[in-house]
Amino acid sequence: MNKPDIRIATTDDLILAADTLAAAFADYPWTRWVIPEESYTARLQELQHLYLQHAHRHGVVFLADDYAGVAALLPADAPMPADETMARIIDLYADRINRLSPGEPTPGSWTLETLGVHPHKQGHGMGGRLIERAVEEAGRRNAHVLALETSDLRNVRLYERHGFRISSHSAHSDGPEVWSMINAFSDLR
Repeated sequence: MNKPDIRIATTDDLILAADTLAAAFADYPWTRWVIPEESYTARLQELQHLYLQHAHRHGVVFLADDYAGVAALLPADAPMPADETMARIIDLYADRINRLSPGEPTPGSWTLETLGVHPHKQGHGMGGRLIERAVEEAGRRNAHVLALETSDLRNVRLYERHGFRISSHSAHSDGPEVWSMINAFSDLR
């Protein structure tokens, strides 16, 4: 099987990329917990678009063949989203905004903010190829560590196959489990 082509997104790609992520995360435990049920799909798509715009400005967004998969990375020193964007994000999360808990980035680290594959394209190696490309890019940009969080044990196994290890694990009393994972570049080289 041929490896999917991965390219850097342009601004014009971001709406369709957000659609892919909205489809990929439609039933994801974390998004179901943090995004209100009312207009869930529209909120999810708009949040993905806002986050992709931010990652495009301050990091990098990758796309796989025909928008089948998307990954976004940000450096530790990326600024917070603009005030008007933050206000919209808060509106979209509504009374669930307090379920978000931003971590403190480690200097010299990059974060794999999101990675999703359209449900119709899952199981064909696209996620693995996006992970490989994200790791390559973070290394090229002199990251010491590439970090991520996931709320799906299947994803933990996938990331472990690509050199990530669990750095912490938490379970919210009324929400999903969260695995924080890192890939230290001293382990990669």
